[in-house]
Amino acid sequence: MDLLDRHDVLLLNELQRDARQTVQQLAAAVGLSSTPCWKRVKEMEAAGVIRGYTALVDREKVNLQLCVLAEINLGRHQEGEVQRFEQAVAQCPQIVACWSTTGQADYVIKVLVQDIRAYEQFLHETAFRLPGVTHVRSSVVMKEVKSETRLPIALPPRPAPRKAGKA
Repeated sequence: MDLLDRHDVLLLNELQRDARQTVQQLAAAVGLSSTPCWKRVKEMEAAGVIRGYTALVDREKVNLQLCVLAEINLGRHQEGEVQRFEQAVAQCPQIVACWSTTGQADYVIKVLVQDIRAYEQFLHETAFRLPGVTHVRSSVVMKEVKSETRLPIALPPRPAPRKAGKA
């Protein structure tokens, strides 16, 4: 799949707003009939533009009260060490996001746990034992001001109208 056109972007924005819509509802929202709408969604799924569908769960209602952003530094940056670290992070359920970064930290991770005691346990039993980790700097999130899952996908510009009389 090459570039996304206007209808693709409208479909993606609608699906991000509510992925439980029927094909008929999606089609009506973006100005297509059902069959082309369904085909476009299937093409975006096949191309990996749409990676999957999920339910958004309120973390506090499932007793994950504490959110911590932790900066991680590795001792060595050899390919094997980096791969082992990243594989271990991928296997850790408390780490819900991980970014390789520039600046003072090699990685920033987002950790969700019940409380500060659970985070202390996570540090000693997991974070400090991750391959290659030499330093962990933690920042406890006091309040989530914004936590958005929708991507800000912009509509492509409309083509300029053709001028009559010129060939």
